[in-house]
Amino acid sequence: MNSSKQVDTTAFRNALGAFTTGVTVVSTRSVDGRDVGLTANSFNSVSLEPPMVLWSLGKSALSLRDFQAADYFAVHVLAEDQIDISNVFAKRGVDKFANKDLERGPNAIPLLTDCAARFICKTSYQYEGGDHIIFVGEVIEFCQFERNPLLFHAGQYGQLQRNSAKSRTAGSTQFDDASLGYLLRYCSHKLLSKLKAQLIERKLSVNQYYFLALVAKSGRTDLNTLIDVAAQGDNSPNNDEIEDLIARGYLQKNAYNIEASKTGARLHLELFSFYTAEESTALNLLDYDTQQTLRIALGNVAESFAD
Repeated sequence: MNSSKQVDTTAFRNALGAFTTGVTVVSTRSVDGRDVGLTANSFNSVSLEPPMVLWSLGKSALSLRDFQAADYFAVHVLAEDQIDISNVFAKRGVDKFANKDLERGPNAIPLLTDCAARFICKTSYQYEGGDHIIFVGEVIEFCQFERNPLLFHAGQYGQLQRNSAKSRTAGSTQFDDASLGYLLRYCSHKLLSKLKAQLIERKLSVNQYYFLALVAKSGRTDLNTLIDVAAQGDNSPNNDEIEDLIARGYLQKNAYNIEASKTGARLHLELFSFYTAEESTALNLLDYDTQQTLRIALGNVAESFAD
């Protein structure tokens, strides 16, 4: 086992290569009017509401400053017959957009055609992640084409092979006989434990986080109504916690109504992005069809409990 304190970067890269990913081309337009793009497989979903995605770019990349300065970018999920495009956009010092059929997005960013899917994004956040910069964008427009995606595994391209039947053949686990309620509570607890580190850093309680999220999603609403709604859950804030959110400028109180300030809305979106990124990381252990089946099944169970 390799220690995280002394990492063999080649071995680490090879280990990461065991994870199969799609292949994307991310594009933008520089402040001086140049079309900029590169191949990346560090792409992931962050949130469904609002729709947000993320990708990362090495600090040594020539195009880093262009993406840091850009208000918009586009992520193209390449189709299985677009290996040549992937190879071209992975090179340095060439005109990557030459002889390409292009469309134009906001701020004239270049958009490739005939890919498997395309996401046009407004840059929301930029985070430092080791030797990379992580870009989080809100999806303002997307399209999906009936094309199989190009895959990448262990340094080689691959194609999608769909299984007609799936079954779990692994040995028994500690969760085999667990009830649905226990499994849901366990997953929720594990996700929340990751979020708590972010809350501690910002000196917020879990109750305050959930109340801030409730207010941000509700818009300007009667305070007592929101307190009643919060009281129906397990994380109801007390008066001191609500007053603290107001005093720190995250919430604005006007007569009987309360709403999230711009600072509070931004904090909510930042924490929500982190939480859903962790959720997406967990869900990505499952194939897409299983993820959708799980969402639909849990939605049906939740509906059965609705009044």
